[in-house]
Amino acid sequence: MKKIKLEILGLSSSQSQTGSFALVLGEVEGNRRLPIIIGMFEAQAIAIEIEKIIPNRPMTHDLFKSFANHFHFTIEEIIISDLKEGVFFAKIICTDGLKKIEIDARPSDAIAIGLRFDSLIYTYENILAEAGIVLTDEVEEEAEVKPETKPRAKRESKKSTSSDDFKNYTTERLNELLKEAIDKEDYERAAKIRDELSKRN
Repeated sequence: MKKIKLEILGLSSSQSQTGSFALVLGEVEGNRRLPIIIGMFEAQAIAIEIEKIIPNRPMTHDLFKSFANHFHFTIEEIIISDLKEGVFFAKIICTDGLKKIEIDARPSDAIAIGLRFDSLIYTYENILAEAGIVLTDEVEEEAEVKPETKPRAKRESKKSTSSDDFKNYTTERLNELLKEAIDKEDYERAAKIRDELSKRN
């Protein structure tokens, strides 16, 4: 069965399920989108890897990578392999250089792990045909992610601080706030502070 390459287009708060997020995957050589509803923890794990934020202690998916590296396994690819009654299934394709192993996983976990190995993400035509969304030109322009821009988690939170609020802080204070945000595992705030610091460098 022919595999179709996907890329991560973004993360956003799910409007249908409170506390959940929509992970949007896009067909690399096409205009179909594959939205998958995932939990908050998995969304956070994906977001901090996309944003390249390093937590103080290893998260679960970082631990998986460390474990795999010590036993000389690597992740070749992630495949969104099945869709049953609205539930997506995935496989993590691992290898030690001699043999390949397929590990069953939730797509959110598989992608969070795959990102840490720079693995490619694939699915099959029948899954895209069943669950894929073809965007109209107008919607596609709004949803388009520029190649030079990394997708980032978009979370609706009244408590989160906008990037505009950080403009009046000194660089030294921003570094302090960044450390505090990481300590509190507030990765959305940390990403905004980091973005402000990047603008100044």
